[in-house]
Amino acid sequence: MNVLWRTLLVHLLARLRLRREGWLTFHDVGRIRLTTLPTDIDVLRHMNNGRYLSLFDLGRWDLLVRTGMVDAMRRHGWYGVVSSETITFRKSLELWQRFELQTRMLGHDDRALYLEHRALVGGEIYARAIIRIRMLKRSGGTLPHEELFAAVGRPEGMPDVEPWVHDWAAASALPSTRQPAPSDWG
Repeated sequence: MNVLWRTLLVHLLARLRLRREGWLTFHDVGRIRLTTLPTDIDVLRHMNNGRYLSLFDLGRWDLLVRTGMVDAMRRHGWYGVVSSETITFRKSLELWQRFELQTRMLGHDDRALYLEHRALVGGEIYARAIIRIRMLKRSGGTLPHEELFAAVGRPEGMPDVEPWVHDWAAASALPSTRQPAPSDWG
């Protein structure tokens, strides 16, 4: 609920941009403009570290709408879940500061899609996040990428995901939901 109105606004604006500018491909970078609001800051008067990830969701919505993927997902009963994410901060975003959120698809492997988000001010990167997304079916189970790409088109010429991203995904993975994952902290 914390960014519900922004999500609805981004979705609406993405639909308008789609009509005006046409479709984005999976090679394009999605760009939206945002402002750091009072509800985004913490007691140190800069954007709260957790809020970045919530606002980066807005960039994914924009990209999903403008590539046509959101329509295919609705039509087929699919949805994506973030299975891992990492973020690196360089500079703080201050109250009322305008910034550009850029989102692009890094690639995919046999189990996930990988996206990158960047928060920029004046073309300079303030924060960057790498997101790993699993596609699921509402009817149950994982969505095979062949089925996904049959519906939305296979992104031709998509570069391989960089090895460090695969290393990060493997190192940060938790056991499958079908296996126990007890905490050993006591």
